[in-house]
Amino acid sequence: MSAATKPLLIELGTEELPPKALDELSAAFLRGVCDGLAKRGVEAALDQAARYASPRRLAVHIPAVAVNQPEQSVERRGPAVNAALDASGQPSKALQGFAQSCGVTVEQLEKLETDKGSWFVFRAVKPGQPVAALLPEIVDEALKGLPIPKPMRWGDHDYTFVRPVHWLVMLHGADIIDGHVLGLSSGRQSRGHRFMHPQPVHVADADSWLDAMRAAKVLADPAERRQKIRDEVARAAKETGGVPQLDDALLDEIANLTEWPVAIACQFDREFLAVPPEALVTTMETNQKFVPVFDAQGKLTEHFIGVANIESRQPSEIRKGYERVIRPRFADAKFFWDEDLKTPLAGYQDQLKQVTYQQALGSLWDKSVRVAELARIIANRVGVDAGEATRAAALSKCDLLTRMVGEFPELQGVMGRYYAAQHGETAEVAAALDSYYQPRFAGDAIAAGKVGRVLAVADRLDTLAGIFAVGLKPSGNKDPFALRRAALGLARTLVEGGLELDLRGSFVEALELLPEAALAAGLKPGKDGNAPALDAGKRRATLVDELYDFVLERLRGYYAEQGFSGEQFEAVLAVSPASLVDFDRRLRAVAEFGRRPEALSLAAANKRVANILRKQAEEADAPVVGTTVDPTHFEADAERALASALDGARADTAAPLRQGDYAAVLTRLAQLQAPVDAFFDSVLVNAENPAVRANRLALLGQLKAQFGAIADIARL
Repeated sequence: MSAATKPLLIELGTEELPPKALDELSAAFLRGVCDGLAKRGVEAALDQAARYASPRRLAVHIPAVAVNQPEQSVERRGPAVNAALDASGQPSKALQGFAQSCGVTVEQLEKLETDKGSWFVFRAVKPGQPVAALLPEIVDEALKGLPIPKPMRWGDHDYTFVRPVHWLVMLHGADIIDGHVLGLSSGRQSRGHRFMHPQPVHVADADSWLDAMRAAKVLADPAERRQKIRDEVARAAKETGGVPQLDDALLDEIANLTEWPVAIACQFDREFLAVPPEALVTTMETNQKFVPVFDAQGKLTEHFIGVANIESRQPSEIRKGYERVIRPRFADAKFFWDEDLKTPLAGYQDQLKQVTYQQALGSLWDKSVRVAELARIIANRVGVDAGEATRAAALSKCDLLTRMVGEFPELQGVMGRYYAAQHGETAEVAAALDSYYQPRFAGDAIAAGKVGRVLAVADRLDTLAGIFAVGLKPSGNKDPFALRRAALGLARTLVEGGLELDLRGSFVEALELLPEAALAAGLKPGKDGNAPALDAGKRRATLVDELYDFVLERLRGYYAEQGFSGEQFEAVLAVSPASLVDFDRRLRAVAEFGRRPEALSLAAANKRVANILRKQAEEADAPVVGTTVDPTHFEADAERALASALDGARADTAAPLRQGDYAAVLTRLAQLQAPVDAFFDSVLVNAENPAVRANRLALLGQLKAQFGAIADIARL
């Protein structure tokens, strides 16, 4: 770096920040400070900038920031030349006013020539400011740009922030940057751990801040704090002899709740292990931020680990507190479990009639009936026990009315599986009640069992069809019914589960099961403010197209993540395969074909054929291109050779095409490269003889149809 530089440290001390927002706030603060420096042209090692955060602070450290801003070039555009001078070439009042506002004479202005015209401009170079004078404004801009949906106001001042603020440290090297932000005057006095080091912390310079925090019992580096938590949890787990379950989400939340984490091994009464482990784990992780401990076989034990934000001289007292607070939570869970078991899962079906799913779509009972019918149809088509599929569909929403799911909504499906198993449902039905929610999140697997897959498809078909019908499809970032996730889950279940279903036909069946009130609810009012009369058939046809396109759009990203190109996806999409399993086979065959040396030439030839046929169709009074080729109209050996090659390819590919072996079909069609290239090299398609021309166009139509049976190769 050319200019003199010093390390920069900015720390804002606050009340405890919301743990789930802390990482995002910290990252945004770093971006804001770096953007502010860059916008002002300040030389700085922004690629080495680091963000720090703990529950009580946001901080940014940049190892090298220039002391002074470089000279700043100023350019102001004034009036256009043709409007700034009168007929005699004298400056207009507008031009004179512009020059005066710039502090110069008209003669000192320059002209800017562009392809859009000429303008008078003022250019100057002004000296840069000391960076110390710019930083308070930069910090203030960065804080105002933080993603804070509901800022707080405290005291009687005008400014707001996510939490009340208490101290501000701004150091450039060892120098204090004087400034005021959110009512705070900057200095070099920070604060350590709220309990273990409550006194002020003197920060000598920007580079010593992190060590000063560590000495004051604050691990300000989030990565260091996370690693400390992992190490502490592993240490405590050894005391129990078990294996801790510490996923990234729980780790992040604990890290954002502590500044000096210390793990403490605890345990609860074994009698609570009679409750399904998912309920206990949910209570520990979600409500208390405790880490559950499992044995070597993956079974939940009576041990758990709490992470304190203090290094206590009496850890046994903290242990007692953690064990005391978990007991009533587990007691509630056991009560819910015991009470729910008194009613068979099927006993909740009548109560579903009292719960509205959506006003125009009826109750949860109505939805269950529709899903059961779809499950029956799908099961019969894919060779799954229709009785089990309809039984699972009928019970699929019942656990929503149990006490346990009422308290822990995230356990829907999980508890349905347990209650179904307890009351004698088959293993396949019980498993389906849980697995049909899969995939629950990105990267999650689809349902493992066949009944679960059928139910997953049926439920999502009904959800998508119903919500689209009532006019509540997603728009922009708004997707309150999570339809994008439902569509991707539907597509993945069909593809990865190998379920050969006509997607459009399935949506037709789902739409036919909806009440007409739902179809009418989505009709937009006309200019008179009244909705048009319902044409149910036309409305369903429109919705089928929208739903098909919506699901296929979700697949675009799914396949992009697997390495398929947009051109390959578009090539298959152009032929609108009925089944997504068929779509998948075609796409993989097209990708394999694309790696062949003949692919580029054949793709170009197909594109040329498509253009020729399109232009022919657009010509006024042009005859319709036929599909039959008459050998008696052949004039060139190249067209005879192409016709013969096409006949051979058609015969060879008929069987694999029927079997869906598209890779074999395209491998065989790749052999057409030589006769296709020879045809275009030596044959004039638009022959003067109309019969010869029509025959050649028909031959090209057959070529296009041969490839088009799989995909639109021209798009490659």
